[in-house]
Amino acid sequence: MNKIISMDDAVSKVKDGMTLMIGGFLTSGGPNTIMDALSLSGVKNLTIICNDGTYADKGMGKLIANHQVVKLITSYVGSNPIAIDQMNAKELEIEFCPQGTLIERIRAYGAGLGGVLTPTGLGTIVAENKRIINVDGKDFILEKPLRADIAIIGASVSDKMGNLYYKGNTKNFNPIMAMAAETVIVEVEEIVETGTIKPEDVHTPAILVDYILTK
Repeated sequence: MNKIISMDDAVSKVKDGMTLMIGGFLTSGGPNTIMDALSLSGVKNLTIICNDGTYADKGMGKLIANHQVVKLITSYVGSNPIAIDQMNAKELEIEFCPQGTLIERIRAYGAGLGGVLTPTGLGTIVAENKRIINVDGKDFILEKPLRADIAIIGASVSDKMGNLYYKGNTKNFNPIMAMAAETVIVEVEEIVETGTIKPEDVHTPAILVDYILTK
């Protein structure tokens, strides 16, 4: 199966109302080229799960600026004043989740778990309307798994089968998100022949990757 697709094909897979996971950390390691294309596509009513709100004029932040996003599940939006303004105007619903909890909720879905027990957020608004479970005399918040219709991630190198390698800190949320979506699209800097990447350097195996897009 040839997994390499065009930008137009990648964009066409994102439909109104979908839930997307977007990899990257303030656009580092993120699928920024496809975000540019999606910002011009007119797709709307998206729910996005991501580490942060990026910037108003970069990466996924462009979708927020265009009012294409109705809900954001994230740990931080301080770098994006437009996201803050939309939140305050009740134009954008934001579910804040501590960063460590956020990645564990994503990992939980990929691992087939029913949720994550964490003390982080007890006694704060994070715990509102959530189930509290006591284990050996200590309270924990039950944080439910997160899944997406499509995970759009970035990677440094992919072989033609979709085995992925991430350079440096570009790894961030990308490999975990690849485990928690029905469809995974990866935007890569370089595509190499299968077998070029050493087995020990494969950070995301090809079985998790559905489509490969070059910048």
